[in-house]
Amino acid sequence: MAKQSDRSALLDWEEVAAVEEPSLATEVNEKCPRATTVSSRALGSTVPGTGWSSSPGETAPDELTSSDTGVLTDKVASLWVLQNDVDKLQGRQYMAKRRDVEWNRRQQDQVIAVFVVTFDTRSGNMLEWCLPQDFNLDGVEFKSMASGSHRIASDFVYFRKDSYFGLACFANLPVESELERGARMKSVGILSPSYTTLFHHMAFLENQVRDQLRCPGQYSALEAFFEQRKGLLPARTTWNNMAAPASTPKHIMSPEMKVSHPSGCVSQFVQFFGEQIMVLWKFALLRRRILIFSPPPVGVVCYRVYSCLALARVPLPGVGKGLPPFRPFFYVNVTDIPTLETELSYVACTTERIFEEKKHLFDVYVDNQTVQTHRESLQPLLRITGSDRAKYKKFQEKRKRLVGDTSYTEEELFILFFSELNTKIFQTLLEVASSVDRALTEQHMQRMGLDPKADHKFLVDILETYGIDVMLMIDTSCCF
Repeated sequence: MAKQSDRSALLDWEEVAAVEEPSLATEVNEKCPRATTVSSRALGSTVPGTGWSSSPGETAPDELTSSDTGVLTDKVASLWVLQNDVDKLQGRQYMAKRRDVEWNRRQQDQVIAVFVVTFDTRSGNMLEWCLPQDFNLDGVEFKSMASGSHRIASDFVYFRKDSYFGLACFANLPVESELERGARMKSVGILSPSYTTLFHHMAFLENQVRDQLRCPGQYSALEAFFEQRKGLLPARTTWNNMAAPASTPKHIMSPEMKVSHPSGCVSQFVQFFGEQIMVLWKFALLRRRILIFSPPPVGVVCYRVYSCLALARVPLPGVGKGLPPFRPFFYVNVTDIPTLETELSYVACTTERIFEEKKHLFDVYVDNQTVQTHRESLQPLLRITGSDRAKYKKFQEKRKRLVGDTSYTEEELFILFFSELNTKIFQTLLEVASSVDRALTEQHMQRMGLDPKADHKFLVDILETYGIDVMLMIDTSCCF
């Protein structure tokens, strides 16, 4: 696989109101035919678009007699007319959904604020300049310049500010100035309603922070940028008048599955954690509070937050409804402690060691490559089971087969693999829960890819977390 830059697009699903898109089963199967999808019969629903061609059970007659021709011609013609109407209706529905999705994404691409943060040798981190001038940016001076950044030349950081997400680029320039103690440090950043679109502005912010270091106080380019980007939304009627395509596009993944990770993000994540990603997968799926510690640079650690989010995706309607969302906080520091104290489920990263002592803030603490928990009830999940190793081996085999294959990227494979894994688990549990006896057996465990004994604790935690009512018919009396 060709090596790619790690500064590209980010995960294209986010913590905003979901907009329904075309069927997951239809679109994902077109992208990856082996992916496990939702059983429409099990969920009591139908999949849009499945009636566009003959069903698998239908067979065409080998031969038509002359007496049948007239009757069948009228029937076929009627069916063609009906099918054409269905195609048009589904095409219009598809375009309406795509317009809503595009509108939502354009709306999320707004820039709410732009700012410059500097390090002052007397006062520390300071907000130097911002637009709008009356926007509340309290705390951004610490979020956009991570603790320990003075030791590195450049970095970037994702963070959360109230209900907004931010991206800032940092640079450290050696200067011959006693007042600045030999170094000039600044960050230039933006805030947006969505973290998935921030990557669009990475290159601009990198250039601007270098310009601010060379020519401090020159803000004209930032002012022009903000004027151009703020509230840049066309009228809604413009989107409603979009022309429909001749046919429904293929290979489009639903919002739950669509991925545009930073290129190289997944390979870094997998190489860094190895089999430990299976441990992180369990904690992410259980919606636990995960805090990742690492010294600067923090940009690559923010990418680990993205990858953890991917581990927890369950593309089944209704699963997890009513549970606290698995929130991405990205970089956090001591100023975020009051906020984290109220959070029930999140994943974040930090460069500040003091968090290790604040055990009430997290359930799982990741110190570089070591995953640990102070909660006794979660400690059994730290053990890598045989089924974990089997799943990890299967994932690595799929990665190897990607060499020379351009049908989908490693990042897409990562999303699809864990989404398929999670779908298989929850689809099985939902089917058992809707059965008459609600009995979950060892065979069900094996179908889900879980070890009936070694993964028993993990299964019980899933059932409790998601409120799924089944009867466990599994013998756990034997030691393992």
